[in-house]
Amino acid sequence: MNMGNILVSPSILSADFAKLAEAAHLMEQAGADWLHVDVMDGHFVPNITVGPVVVQSLKKYTSLPLDVHLMITDPLKYAEAFIDAGGTGLTFHYEAVMYPEVVIAEYKKLGVKPGMSIKPRTPASLVFPYLKDLDVILVMTVEPGFGGQSFMPDMLPKVRQIAEHIKLNNFNCKIEVDGGINVETGKQCVEAGAQVLVAGNAIFNSDNPIERVKELKALSTGGLDEKGSGLDATRPDPFSSMENLTPPQEQIASEQTEEQKSET
Repeated sequence: MNMGNILVSPSILSADFAKLAEAAHLMEQAGADWLHVDVMDGHFVPNITVGPVVVQSLKKYTSLPLDVHLMITDPLKYAEAFIDAGGTGLTFHYEAVMYPEVVIAEYKKLGVKPGMSIKPRTPASLVFPYLKDLDVILVMTVEPGFGGQSFMPDMLPKVRQIAEHIKLNNFNCKIEVDGGINVETGKQCVEAGAQVLVAGNAIFNSDNPIERVKELKALSTGGLDEKGSGLDATRPDPFSSMENLTPPQEQIASEQTEEQKSET
């Protein structure tokens, strides 16, 4: 799959919060494409980070799009506040809402680019019905909640499955990955089909943050070729319709039950 240049979205979660303006300027100099803002509420994930006030302050000091990742239990309730603060794109979690299609539609009405994220335990197939309406699908490659975790390589097949589905249906949805991303793991993700790399520690805790961004941006799009995708274009796509969708909590429980059955 080749959908253009790799985009890099440095995560300010790993920056010095007393010097966010300086960090933003540095990322602009490095050629970063977006700035990733991790919003955590201490409920959906076991950590608390920033709110709209910080996003608003950061927006004053950067022209980079703010890639706001809402790891919160009510991503619709606070959407307007983050949009008014300067968020360019809002990414909510599939697992946090009952009806993802409603959140996506509301985000679009509010004029913001809709994104959706999935935790490591959520199967790729559960997001297929929503990809056609998303600007970004964010695949977590660590358990969300804290920075500095190790990359989970068993998430690569999930990235590839989503990439294949997007290609098969010609959807205009970017695959973003977040968690333990550096040049080595970023290359693996790009080869699996990712187009947007979120990196925190690998950039801000390095001796040369600018060089780290440039290294990530230099990764080849490689990806899937026409014959190597393993897709059967003649086979009907069971996820092409959004009708009769089951709420995420029920779908995840069903998937886990099937996994348990297969193990017995």
